[in-house]
Amino acid sequence: MRVVALEGRGELGEWRDAARRLLLAGVPPEAVEWRQEADASADLFDRERGDPEKQVPLEHASPALTVPRLFLDLAATAICHADPVRFGVLYRVLHRLQRDRDLLGNATDGDVAALHGLAKSVRRDSHKMTAFVRFKEVGACEDAGRRRFVAWFEPDHYIVARVAPFFHRRFFDMDWMIATPRGIAAWNGKLLEVSSTPGQKTALSDDTEELWRTYFSSIFNPARLKVKAMQAEMPKKYWKNLPEASLIPGMIAGAEASVVAMGERMARDPPAFHARIEAAAKVREEGPPVPWTLEELRAEASRCTRCPLHCSATQTVFGEGPAGAPIMIVGEQPGDLEDLAGRPFVGPAGKLFDAVAHEAGLDRRSLYVTNAVKHFKYEMRGKRRLHQRPDAGEVEHCRWWLDLELALVKPRLVVAMGATALFALTGERPKIADVRGTIRRSEHGPAVFVTVHPSFLLRIPDAARREVEMVHFKRDLAAVAAFGAPGS
Repeated sequence: MRVVALEGRGELGEWRDAARRLLLAGVPPEAVEWRQEADASADLFDRERGDPEKQVPLEHASPALTVPRLFLDLAATAICHADPVRFGVLYRVLHRLQRDRDLLGNATDGDVAALHGLAKSVRRDSHKMTAFVRFKEVGACEDAGRRRFVAWFEPDHYIVARVAPFFHRRFFDMDWMIATPRGIAAWNGKLLEVSSTPGQKTALSDDTEELWRTYFSSIFNPARLKVKAMQAEMPKKYWKNLPEASLIPGMIAGAEASVVAMGERMARDPPAFHARIEAAAKVREEGPPVPWTLEELRAEASRCTRCPLHCSATQTVFGEGPAGAPIMIVGEQPGDLEDLAGRPFVGPAGKLFDAVAHEAGLDRRSLYVTNAVKHFKYEMRGKRRLHQRPDAGEVEHCRWWLDLELALVKPRLVVAMGATALFALTGERPKIADVRGTIRRSEHGPAVFVTVHPSFLLRIPDAARREVEMVHFKRDLAAVAAFGAPGS
């Protein structure tokens, strides 16, 4: 039996070096006894001293000893566990991985389940540390006047080095130290230091303790109290170091009475501002008075709140062009550049439309160009705003503005570019490929010519197909130009 004694304070490299030596020496898991350094009276591999030929120097490690990335991630987490059993579990899995590379995919395997259990416990302990550390101010630092804070926390595992970067990122602008029985982490504005030396709890208090109590009492809702759920999220073992925890027993005891008191204080009549809110909602539903000019309509639309899209868009992007334009172009919605510029069709799709329209004999200055939806709908992807298609409800809300544009411009022909524009103009949802190049007649409105949106052409990855579609688009705009020509 070989005895391996490790310090075991969450350092993966220490275990990895020992495990590689054992594995290269062909030592099976059942022939190894792992110990925490405090539990062993011998140094590393003490039992091997009488048999030197069996020892394998670390520098002879073979590059063939490879493991899946998942094992390294699990090992880096599980090694922080406080139970010495972790060393044996890790070595058994490592030893078996040399024969079975798919071992970690077997969730029902005992060793794999044990490894995941160790890692889960460490992750939960790390989460609790980020949630329940309470800093207390100890005065400003003499250097540059930086504020200084200390905190005491009692983790179950060796997670100080693992969690320290979280506090470094979050509290970069202050000096702090977190002391625990399993190590210390400190940041002085220049260097993040982590030590395995046990810290000492200090009897400090500051004004923030009362702020924590005030905050906790203000968010406590006795009507939704679930004691077991609360204790599962905030276990009692953490209470002694949380200033707000002193309020919990009293809050639980008085919850029922607090609910009764809340019911007695409940307002019997609507608040004073309720009537004003209802009146404002009614105005939004009915819409503003119908303007008599495009400029008045544009001014009204700039204040539009008919749907939630106005909350995240930069501004309303209204139509532009002369009143009485014979042809109206209707797209889907403004894009990122249109939202910033406040003008329709100025982005990549707009530039493509301008080029093809010019080639087809259409002068944009003589056209009225607008969109079915006047606000930019998007989702954030990192720092980019990516287009999202408006839904039917958003199109319906914006149809109010489109109808007024049609009434004021009175075009002879409306060009619906894409499915959203066609739906806004006709209420129909056919496939664009089936109706492209056709004219949809209306009893009360102008004729509607159907074609694709220019952005469709920009999204086609295949160059040959894109060229074919471009020819069709040029043919469509040439037909629009012919329809709008004098005497046609």
